[in-house]
Amino acid sequence: MANNLKDNEFDVIIVGGGITGAGTARDCSLRGLRVLLIERNDIADGATGRNHGLLHSGARYAVKDSESATECIKENMILRNIARNCVEDTQGLFITLPEDAETGFGLDYQKKFIDACIAAGISAKAIDPKDAIRMEPSVNPTLIGAVQVPDGSVDPFRLCSANVLDAKLHGAKVITYTEVTEFVKEDNTIKGVKVHNKKTGEDAVYYAPVTVNAAGIWGHSIAEMAGVHVGMYPAKGALLVFGHRVNNVVINRCRKSADGDILVPGDTVTVIGTTSTKVPFEECDNMSVTREEVELLLREGCALCPSLANTRILRAYAGVRPLVASDDDPTGRSISRGIVCLDHETRDGIKGFITITGGKLMTYRLMAEWATDAVCRKLAVAEQCKTAVTPLPGSEPKDQYSEVKIPQFAGANLGMKASIGRQGSMVRKIDFTNAEDRELVCECEQVTVGEIRYAVNELGVTSLRDLRRRTRVGMGTCQGAFCIGKAAAALAAALGKPEMADQLAADYLNERWKGMSAVGWGDTLREMEYLQRVYKSSNESK
Repeated sequence: MANNLKDNEFDVIIVGGGITGAGTARDCSLRGLRVLLIERNDIADGATGRNHGLLHSGARYAVKDSESATECIKENMILRNIARNCVEDTQGLFITLPEDAETGFGLDYQKKFIDACIAAGISAKAIDPKDAIRMEPSVNPTLIGAVQVPDGSVDPFRLCSANVLDAKLHGAKVITYTEVTEFVKEDNTIKGVKVHNKKTGEDAVYYAPVTVNAAGIWGHSIAEMAGVHVGMYPAKGALLVFGHRVNNVVINRCRKSADGDILVPGDTVTVIGTTSTKVPFEECDNMSVTREEVELLLREGCALCPSLANTRILRAYAGVRPLVASDDDPTGRSISRGIVCLDHETRDGIKGFITITGGKLMTYRLMAEWATDAVCRKLAVAEQCKTAVTPLPGSEPKDQYSEVKIPQFAGANLGMKASIGRQGSMVRKIDFTNAEDRELVCECEQVTVGEIRYAVNELGVTSLRDLRRRTRVGMGTCQGAFCIGKAAAALAAALGKPEMADQLAADYLNERWKGMSAVGWGDTLREMEYLQRVYKSSNESK
């Protein structure tokens, strides 16, 4: 909007680089605003990167929360068009098992479920259990009922990265590993933010007439810093990742929401989720998964798909949902997943400050639209939202990148195809002209040296954890056992700091170890021991 601003002046500052903040930055920048997005770690580091990656049809909420269900199905259809290379149309099944009838969730509930879906605009039809087994052979063969719905899977890292990239392409400034330490406040007006860069140690001040709090569960403390209170409910959800893609269709339990009742296929793996437990705010920065949670998820998962009992668990992880309620429910299951957009001027008398929270990954674009509408009202900007019809970078029509020629060399062929799947039309920015760029680094996920260089130059990658979120390096079956050393060397070279390779690998492995330790038995324990030996011998040989 303004073209006479200083380098540290913006139209809007957005705090939080999860999917909501990224979507809001994109929407604001598409409407011509000068945007600053601030994230204290890497993008998608919080709840955005710690969910099961379900492209919700909304069916899960149809009975108890029709408003959220309607929002989900509308956004589901929009994302299929604007984020093609981030989503996969797997379809979904809601199954009824014999024991469900004993708890009041038998075939009578299935009919109620279908009626609620239809009322919310969700295509839902009962199919014969035999047809459900043909559709998804891994499903529990004892099922007595099945409903087909338009579920799918979505890569939350890819989706968040695409939103950030589009915001940057439209002029937004994005700074990561930078924490807001204080608001610049005059009387009852927020004028800007003071920040601290955690990597360089530098402090800075940025100014804008509007600041948006999009920090997820950490929005609670951001709001307190501004002098207002937002009643956040930190609901921890634990999940498990299995060693291969067990199912190709999303499998849900057709009953009241409970622990471990969704099985989602994504890329090369399957994820089961999730639990829901209220946790203290002070624990939100360091979520760990307990043995009890693992056993619960595995038990419930086997009810959906019996073969999980004999499938290797790769890792466990947990995130915290940013729910808004003063509810006494210890699980948070009864709290609406609806969107909460707060203008703190009308609510609390604090000018220039907005909070956007609640909702879920599926409704991030709508959340961003609401937040950006509120920003534009304050700035007297009349531009309308374009995000529902404008494809994200990488999701443009395929004819925009069909000219990319894939060499006949087998390794390059696989790596380039995988890069196209992840980066979509942005693959044209990846250099595959020489043998080094075509070299495979991660064989499980088919990541090449060229894609790593692209991630550094275009996507702001500075660590292997960042690289994992942009390319899935190390996320496959071997969990980095064979590739992290090579990936660290390639990343360090791309950063122009080859001496950093060992430290990059050590930082990554120490972090990933946390997710493996929760499932440290059987095949996973053997893998952990093997991983230690590989890197111990590697270090000793240097």
